[in-house]
Amino acid sequence: MKRRLQSWSIIIFCYNEKDSVRQVNEVVQKVLPRISNPRREVLIVDDGSRDGSVRVIQEIAKKYRNVRAIYHPINRGIGEALRSGYQSARYENVCAVPADGQFDVKELLPFKFIEEKTFVSFRRKVQSGYSFFRRLLSATNRLINRVLLGIRMEDVNWVKIYKLRELSQLNLRLRSSLVESEICAKLFRRGNRCLQISSIYHQRTSGRARGASLKIVWKAFFEICKLTWVVMNYRE
Repeated sequence: MKRRLQSWSIIIFCYNEKDSVRQVNEVVQKVLPRISNPRREVLIVDDGSRDGSVRVIQEIAKKYRNVRAIYHPINRGIGEALRSGYQSARYENVCAVPADGQFDVKELLPFKFIEEKTFVSFRRKVQSGYSFFRRLLSATNRLINRVLLGIRMEDVNWVKIYKLRELSQLNLRLRSSLVESEICAKLFRRGNRCLQISSIYHQRTSGRARGASLKIVWKAFFEICKLTWVVMNYRE
């Protein structure tokens, strides 16, 4: 029996990436028509860009009827960009992708059907070029995930495919990039299983990495304590 195509919301989050955010064209034209039924959308979340990204996004949104744009007046960070996208998503499968070109959206093509109580986690094969602070933060995050939260995943902070039905039940509390750890921990507590898939980590084609910022690192370390408390006290 042939499985029906599911509906999709793909989120592209952007900060000063006017050149690579144009990958939305590929998502709309080559990816979504092959994995989704007619109920589909692309949400572009611009996190306070100042490089002309807004103008490019406006042009794209006018071009396609199933593209919606969300604009942050100031830069709020990856966590807030993800939350804006997740809260605005309308369809069955939800996937957030960075606009910097480091994830090839064609890697979504094999996943036309996602089982209930299942989410997909892509894991990067290469993570070179990280600063000392970012490596320290990543190592600490993995330790917290395994020891305190019971998340045995190789790469919590890369691209995922979630079921909107599950995602909408989580009452998310964190606002930094650690929101992904909160999501995964809560999904496991709700009985979800995770499919981990190897993913090629491409060189950035636009913008610059922000994970090395002392401000971002400090905020994330502070939120690790909040993350632990939130997950340990989570009840369905």
